[in-house]
Amino acid sequence: MATRNDPLETYNRKRDFSKTREPKGVRAAQGGNLFIVQKHDATRLHWDFRLEMDGVLKSWAVTRGPSLDPEDKRLAVRTEDHPMSYARFEGTIPKGEYGGGTVMLWDEGTWEPVGGKDPAKTIKQGHLHFILHGQRMKGEWLLVRMKGKPGERHENWLLRKVEDAYAGASGDLVDKALTSVSSGRTMVEIAEGKGSPPEKKGKSRKGSLPAFRDVQLATLVDHVPAGSGWLHEVKYDGYRALIAVSGAEARAYTRHGLDWSDRFAPIVAAFAKLGIGAALIDGEVVAFDGEGRPSFSALQNALKHGGELHYFAFDLLEQDGEDLTKLGNAERKERLAALLAGARPQIHYAEHLSSGGEELFARLCREGYEGVVSKRAAAPYRGTRTRDWLKVKCTRRQEFVIIGHIESDRPGRDLRSLALGLYEGGTLRYAGRVGTGFDADTREMLLAKLKPLARKTAPTDVPRAAARGVKWAEPVLVAEVAFAEFTADHVIRHASFLGLREDKEAREVVPESPAPAPDDDPPGDTPFGVTITHPDRVIYPGTGATKGDLAAYYARLAEPMLQWLAGRPVSLVRCPQGRAKQCFFQKHDSGAFGDKVDHVPIREKDGDVEDYIVVNHGAGLLTCVQMNTIEFHGWGAKASDVEHPDRMVFDLDPEEGLDFAEVRRAAVQLRDLLGEMGLASFPMATGGKGVHVIVPLDATADWPTVKDFASRFARAVAEAHPKRFTANMRKAERRGRIFLDWLRNERGATAVLPYSARAREIASVAAPITWRELETLENARPFTIADAARLVERARGRDLRDWCVAAQHLPDV
Repeated sequence: MATRNDPLETYNRKRDFSKTREPKGVRAAQGGNLFIVQKHDATRLHWDFRLEMDGVLKSWAVTRGPSLDPEDKRLAVRTEDHPMSYARFEGTIPKGEYGGGTVMLWDEGTWEPVGGKDPAKTIKQGHLHFILHGQRMKGEWLLVRMKGKPGERHENWLLRKVEDAYAGASGDLVDKALTSVSSGRTMVEIAEGKGSPPEKKGKSRKGSLPAFRDVQLATLVDHVPAGSGWLHEVKYDGYRALIAVSGAEARAYTRHGLDWSDRFAPIVAAFAKLGIGAALIDGEVVAFDGEGRPSFSALQNALKHGGELHYFAFDLLEQDGEDLTKLGNAERKERLAALLAGARPQIHYAEHLSSGGEELFARLCREGYEGVVSKRAAAPYRGTRTRDWLKVKCTRRQEFVIIGHIESDRPGRDLRSLALGLYEGGTLRYAGRVGTGFDADTREMLLAKLKPLARKTAPTDVPRAAARGVKWAEPVLVAEVAFAEFTADHVIRHASFLGLREDKEAREVVPESPAPAPDDDPPGDTPFGVTITHPDRVIYPGTGATKGDLAAYYARLAEPMLQWLAGRPVSLVRCPQGRAKQCFFQKHDSGAFGDKVDHVPIREKDGDVEDYIVVNHGAGLLTCVQMNTIEFHGWGAKASDVEHPDRMVFDLDPEEGLDFAEVRRAAVQLRDLLGEMGLASFPMATGGKGVHVIVPLDATADWPTVKDFASRFARAVAEAHPKRFTANMRKAERRGRIFLDWLRNERGATAVLPYSARAREIASVAAPITWRELETLENARPFTIADAARLVERARGRDLRDWCVAAQHLPDV
């Protein structure tokens, strides 16, 4: 985009700095990892996406702005490199000048390439896979260069979201995020010169308005935790909100960082009148019902009709530029109480009890409250879901996706009930109906919102009887529903509509299944009698998940995981400093793991005999976790007969950036080809990029026989379908294809085991799935370690009861 010696030559040549306030281009020192997005209303509205690299901002003009929908690829036209000083530019470029129009600093943060690859090199190759840590854009993204056409002057690229925990419905970002992340101004205010331009900042300065942070979330459990070391609070039935305040200025943000200052205007105004310094406060916006209880339905009415709002503050994340998140919860609350000592009537300090949690829960349930949230007194604040915060509900209630409605045949009532769904394993499934809880205004509001979302067919499979009379809708709206129970068919009974959840995304809506609460003080420190040291050490920097969280996951999944792990030689992926640092494989143990981990002697290729690790019970599993193990990879044979494999694995490994739909189609094609030879196969989402197609065997064939069959089969498939598959492991051979990896089917090779966590950014796990689920799976990472309860429920369910269960003999071909 410019000369090699001066990458900013094009930038400077296009601008008259005597007429524009844009900074002159001077190359900065290298080594930073800033990213920014500037909303730019020039000849056409677009969003300028910029990544710091080699001392400049590499730039793309995204014509319709970034989308959170992984299926929505946005055109990104490569533009000239910009100077680092441009990262703080917000204002208006004079008309007639290059790029004339209003510029807003729309997002900012840091970025990192995925896989440690050289980003400058991969950009030259036409693709860039990266992770963003912004205020609005988060998680994994891809930039892929399109094939150029003759005469084109610009490089056209595609920007798209990679499916992860931050993915969601298309348009959310650009439609809802309408203010500057730095100055809080709208495009109109910037154009009119109102308010203050952005100030140069890193972390919040003393006196400046704090920036949004990811909120901490609670894990649903089945009872209030016992013992000391917990703070027990009322579970408020409202909208989660972060309040950023500095003197007479205040803003309110939803749990996803949307600016709802207008919707929560009375709360924002109350904080602006407090006269406190700079602070970032976490809490809940609520409204009271006629009996003085927080009520979500009352909150919906208050927001619609202008009723009274209240704010219960329960955490303090930042004060006068000081980051408080590393302090314990009890200390943060002490500071919060002091800060809000003179609070106005609408602002409340959320009181807590340090003992008697069960009694509090029982009393609140009798009085009609939603439940209790219990928090570890000594735990820091982490912007993710952890077991340091636990929630216990008095009644079953959760969010559901609205997938349609049924009209009423009664005069004057247009709506009889709503059809509901849930996402499970990345797949939308039918979850029943709700037909009570509506008043006339609610029915009118729902119909108005459903009308533009109408579609002809159901967005998921629905039983014929349940589908009768339903007018279908795109799965966008989220409803909160109270209900008695799930039936054996996973459909809700005795449901009542409570309101719409405008602060939550449809793809977040998954079945909530309570996990066991810890009974003692330690945070799962001794599962299966194994002491987990340093449980608060963060091992997944991208999510904040800790060693204790990982241990809790494996303790919960021990039963289903040991079905595949026990009695099998394994290799461990150990990460002593967390997944972001150096990890290593280990297959032998010289005694460091102690007596809870077993061994099997296996003869190596050179004739020597070595002891291989075998994990036969929960204590052994947790011992490995204590030794900083994240992943478990197993042999294809049992330790009792290492020379005869009981499974054959084909790993579908796609080229970087290849659409996952191609992986789905490839897996189904592989299933059909194996089926033609009489072999049943089963899919597993690996938690990485691809899918494993697993063929269970009767353990009668030896390794050379299985390897020969797998090799010949893979090569035959690749030769018959060369546009989709390659059997050559060289990455240069892939080029839009999928490597059909058969090499795991030889003696000593391993494959990741079901329910193993992965050393990946989002703490994903390898998970068994059904072929039906695969059809709509959006990536190979539908579950993370935060989904332990769901994974246990799935493992015990009928859909996976016979997963990978078959005694098959290899055919003679």
